[in-house]
Amino acid sequence: MAEPNLNSFSAFPEDVQFCILSFLSPTEIANFACTSKRYAPLCQNDSKLWYSLCDRRWGSKTQINKWGDGQISYKLLYKTLNKWENLIGFWRRCGQSQQKETVKPPSLVFFEWGSSFLSGWRVSPSQNAYCVIKSPFLLINMDVVPVNVNFIGDSHFSVEENMDFAYRRSLSSGNLKGEDSGEDIVSVASGSPGSLPETLEIYQYYANRMSPGADRAIRRQRRREKEKQGKKRWETEHFLKIVDSSPTLDRPLQGLWKGICEDRKMEFYLVAYDEFGISCRRVGDLSERHSRSTPVFWTSDPTFIEFPFPTEEEYLYDTRIHIQPPEAANSDWDFPIENDAVSRIMYINSSYDLVILGVEGASMNPWRVEGRVWQYRNGTFGFGFLRNHFIVDLKHIAKNGCLLDIPGDL
Repeated sequence: MAEPNLNSFSAFPEDVQFCILSFLSPTEIANFACTSKRYAPLCQNDSKLWYSLCDRRWGSKTQINKWGDGQISYKLLYKTLNKWENLIGFWRRCGQSQQKETVKPPSLVFFEWGSSFLSGWRVSPSQNAYCVIKSPFLLINMDVVPVNVNFIGDSHFSVEENMDFAYRRSLSSGNLKGEDSGEDIVSVASGSPGSLPETLEIYQYYANRMSPGADRAIRRQRRREKEKQGKKRWETEHFLKIVDSSPTLDRPLQGLWKGICEDRKMEFYLVAYDEFGISCRRVGDLSERHSRSTPVFWTSDPTFIEFPFPTEEEYLYDTRIHIQPPEAANSDWDFPIENDAVSRIMYINSSYDLVILGVEGASMNPWRVEGRVWQYRNGTFGFGFLRNHFIVDLKHIAKNGCLLDIPGDL
């Protein structure tokens, strides 16, 4: 009688088999299931294998067993969260608006994990010190919902009204749930990637352009678009992802920051690294024709000057004033500067008066364009220029996936 092969996978207890399979990807599990009929039921076990896959990947971020009120399969949940996970982080609104709005919503959006949902917040600077205001935008769960979220690759999504939902709601209650009806939070249903109504319309548009009777087809399409737009309660919004929104060891200035400007109003800043160096811009609305996302400073040499510093550099820093919030400037209270210990210094240029050799009209006075970045020991930094005596101190907007300095409870 042949002895059992103790090195065979089937020789392990079932719990050990599930544990081993939980470290594989869905593709690897599908390939393994094809190796033997006895392994197919093992790979399809929802309560043990697919729950372990979900819990191992997202268990520390959300409560896996609460999604869909526990009434959905964990295999479906894995596929859904695998797609929605890309939403976590910061996004910026883009695209030209066709509607005239008296007050535009904030252009910055932030998604974070909830207990059984994903929370999307519109984020804007507050005038209360370094506080950040967040207002509800989307709540994404497994329910049937009034809006559609369409994923266009990994770095672009759009939010549009679900007209089918609106029609059903109008028959039953005459009211549409969402931002325009006074509700703060709306939910989003899961949809298969690539099932975009806009994509179909784009294909139809270009097909009609090349077919006989193209002009009539185009006119009909435009008429349908106008009718569709007239029925919508709100306009479709498009968002682009801010990929590198946090600093790293190699890129310590990278990411989204907040700071008090010379007019004592708080602004958001985005610092990016590329093949040309480092650039810092104010975070504006990409849907505006003349966006405020204008450059603030740049440098082609991201090299730091390490401590100890030359006497001239110490003098430049010591003779400058840290811009403080209005409540600190209008009172006797000395607003605390936590970033007083400078660890490194970087040379920068202002971006609206560049020194470009050989170009007529370029400024040749380095005093007008030269500046410094002072990196502090706590990882934050400030910047300033030689033409004035101010330092704009920048702090983190979010850390470890959570927004910082939120006033009160929402």
